[in-house]
Amino acid sequence: MARVKRGFKRRRRTNKIFAFAKGYRDRRRTTWRRTVEQVHRSWAYAYVHRKLNKRNFRGLWIIRINAACRMNGTKYSDFIHALLLNHITVDRKVLADIAVHDPEGFARIVQQTATA
Repeated sequence: MARVKRGFKRRRRTNKIFAFAKGYRDRRRTTWRRTVEQVHRSWAYAYVHRKLNKRNFRGLWIIRINAACRMNGTKYSDFIHALLLNHITVDRKVLADIAVHDPEGFARIVQQTATA
């Protein structure tokens, strides 16, 4: 087979991987094999934690809504059930934001779901 000289393409690929390894310590930043292993592992962790971040935020929103519901004399589960029955389509992110920044508005939402 003919010899393949990779030239600038290998350098580009190498520099790209080493750029991703900026901030790592010792051989994880300077040695090619260790750098590739660490960068690939970092990408795997980043993928997983993007999913976990969504899960964590949903839990935070539920905690905030539950606290605001308790202050208005109802439970989270009853409140969400009442929202569904009254065909009020507001997601948990918006409800949590209303509960934190506009408690009076949230109280009106709770009263609307309780009366209907």
